[in-house]
Amino acid sequence: MTATRFIASRKVLAPVFIGHEVYRQTGYTANHPLAIPRVAPVMDLCRALGWLHAGEFITSPQASAAQLEWFHAPAYVRALQQADVTGVVSAEVRRSFAIGTMENPLFPGVYERAATSVGGSMRAAELALEGRIAYHPAGGTHHGRRDRASGFCYFNDPVFAILVLLRSGAGRVLYVDFDAHHGDGVQDAFEHDARVHTLSLHEHGRWPHSGAASDAGGGRACNLPVPARFCDSELEAVLSRVVLPLANRLAPDAVVVTCGADALDGDPLSSMALTNAALWSAVERVAAVAPAAVVLGGGGYNPWTVARYWTGLWGRLSGRIFPDVLPESALAVLAGLKCDLIDDEDIRREWLDTLTDAPRGGAVRPEVDELCAHALARTSNEYWNRDGEYELA
Repeated sequence: MTATRFIASRKVLAPVFIGHEVYRQTGYTANHPLAIPRVAPVMDLCRALGWLHAGEFITSPQASAAQLEWFHAPAYVRALQQADVTGVVSAEVRRSFAIGTMENPLFPGVYERAATSVGGSMRAAELALEGRIAYHPAGGTHHGRRDRASGFCYFNDPVFAILVLLRSGAGRVLYVDFDAHHGDGVQDAFEHDARVHTLSLHEHGRWPHSGAASDAGGGRACNLPVPARFCDSELEAVLSRVVLPLANRLAPDAVVVTCGADALDGDPLSSMALTNAALWSAVERVAAVAPAAVVLGGGGYNPWTVARYWTGLWGRLSGRIFPDVLPESALAVLAGLKCDLIDDEDIRREWLDTLTDAPRGGAVRPEVDELCAHALARTSNEYWNRDGEYELA
């Protein structure tokens, strides 16, 4: 059967920010990398800067169990619900669904939090279809599997954003992932769906140890495993040589971006060295390639770099003017952040009193040149050209 061509045009409608007060409770405890505030400081900083008016903020709905079963196995959804209600995980449930592990711990409200993340990404997709850029920083749980938790992710909200777009008639969706860790769960979810292409730029050798340059999924995945200390100049090279040419050649009806924050210099779970300004530009340029755009959060384990990046990204997406000096209320938000994974002496002054990182260029290394050439060679096929409609299996 021939896929229905999705007809849309980018309208001049204001971007929207999707959030929820549930994210004021981190849930995770002890030394878990997510035992830090992430989305709440972004909301607070945006309000302190006057960047989040009532009409721009959408409260995230919570996905229903029936909606979660669009992708996740019913037994898994029930298991997470039951574990949340009882506060207990049996050995069998832990073994079968990876709930209650050190990686994916059980904590009060875990089901609500995870289901709200999915609901927010679904709502973001609906709003994107109206012609808005829909920004949902609590989204981006890209490791979640159909039948188990994985990589701190219980449900896979980017999958649901894509499913909403497809169910609304999008004939071709591009998923772009700038997180330092490979977007394995999204790639694998759509490996056999001819309507979805995935492109992941991530650090070579990082967990989950997938997404090699040779991994093309079902022919519609492009993986760019970049070397440690990957810098702004190298990001620009990859964008201009590979990411944007592929996106423009594909001409997708909609794009979903997981922007990540762990690719920033100073993140404790990666060795990449990007600045937030370079990533803001990358996300903006990718979001502009399609008439419908969803921008999600993702990983990020330094609360200062996460808060500054995601706040500034909203400022860029919504066309704000950045102040030369942050107001006292914004400085107070940054000063109140803490992280057990970062020693006090390693907290940089600019993380406390600015939003924008200083530019950090550098040479484009030969391995990055080779990666770009390899990626272009692997994607020079009919799967990455929009020459008519797909014939779906």
